[in-house]
Amino acid sequence: MQTLEIIGFKRANLGKQQSKELRNESYVPGVLYGGGEQVHFYAPAILFRDLIYTPVVHEVDLNIEGTHYRAVLQDAQFHPVNEMLLHVDFLELQDDKAVKIDVPVKFVGNSPGVIAGGKLVTKLRTIKIKALPANLPDFVEVNISELELGKSIKVSKIQPENYEILTNPSAPIATVTIPRALKSAQAEEARGKK
Repeated sequence: MQTLEIIGFKRANLGKQQSKELRNESYVPGVLYGGGEQVHFYAPAILFRDLIYTPVVHEVDLNIEGTHYRAVLQDAQFHPVNEMLLHVDFLELQDDKAVKIDVPVKFVGNSPGVIAGGKLVTKLRTIKIKALPANLPDFVEVNISELELGKSIKVSKIQPENYEILTNPSAPIATVTIPRALKSAQAEEARGKK
């Protein structure tokens, strides 16, 4: 798992007014929980760009005034209109405590349905898993080499390695759709056989 450092500062006042002032100065308020105590902090908004706007899961080295915490991003709240980052929640990693996290899906193999002219439609981009920090994968591999036209691959087909899958097993990850041109060609072919 890739590591990213975020440098922050402890917050003295936790009110709405101070949060608003921090955001106006391009800082993002946040909280770290899961350890002994909650740590309220703020950090420059620009430091979150590589963490939030990427499909990659990062372990975060949270450096708050010289104290380092190992953490993962649990939640990020955005402004409903301008998409500005408003608040972040981090979960502190402990070696003996399993964490729940969304991990990106990576497709491997060539689908016969796509080779035949179908289109691969991704239904799930991430899968929720539960694992110890040492076993957290960078991504979940999904083999699509047996995915035919008009068929789906479900979460139940994934073979977990040292982690538990929490996403519904019957949820489709990807489907190969049949394009309209191919459907009409199949219909013509079926009519010709009659």
